[in-house]
Amino acid sequence: MTIIIFVLTLWYGGLFFQSFFLHRYAAHQVFTMSKRMERITFILTWIFQGSSYLSAYGYGIMHRMHHAYTDTENDPHSPSYDGSLFAMMWKTKTVYQQINNQKIAVAPHFTQNVPQWKEFDKFASSLISRLLWIIFYVFFFLFFVTAWWQWLLFPIILLMAPIHGVIINWFGHLYGYVNFKMKNTSKNLFRFDFLMMGEGYHNNHHKQSSNADFGVKWYEIDITFLVIKLLHRFQLIQLK
Repeated sequence: MTIIIFVLTLWYGGLFFQSFFLHRYAAHQVFTMSKRMERITFILTWIFQGSSYLSAYGYGIMHRMHHAYTDTENDPHSPSYDGSLFAMMWKTKTVYQQINNQKIAVAPHFTQNVPQWKEFDKFASSLISRLLWIIFYVFFFLFFVTAWWQWLLFPIILLMAPIHGVIINWFGHLYGYVNFKMKNTSKNLFRFDFLMMGEGYHNNHHKQSSNADFGVKWYEIDITFLVIKLLHRFQLIQLK
């Protein structure tokens, strides 16, 4: 039971900070926060994403490019141009690393106001950091595993952030329903997005990318947005 709780905590904790911080704040800036709150969120993102930590800078720019070039050859991740799920994952990783390490030229409008904490990102993205997290995960599993099948969950926590990305960027462009007919393949994965905390309303998001609430229909409850509203009420962030 401890292992299940641990995996679920990392799944939903990592997912929340990917959606709240990397996606809605870094890429779309649908709310603002103080510099101190931003630094705290950087650290919390590292804690919950662990070995699969993604920087706000690399993610934010890459996601803006995804919106600008959806389902074209310049899209960093598109089932329309990547032959398989794994090919898309590899391309996404390559583009992300090139952006994050500033090895490719990026148009200024993609980088405008994207949060960056170079010193922290250098550590959090380092091989040492990732290895330390993996070692921690191994010892945690060794201590708390009660059945062999629980080890099947181990790869999930190692690759948590990429798995979250694949669910939306691969399956969210192949399967589901649409509320808005658009010139791209974006779809809503679930009527009620219990798995991805609102990120699964991908068609809605492509239509209204500056909207903090990804839900449109009454049954499309965006769990991440509910937390955002709570943080806004307590004045930890400021919704635009």
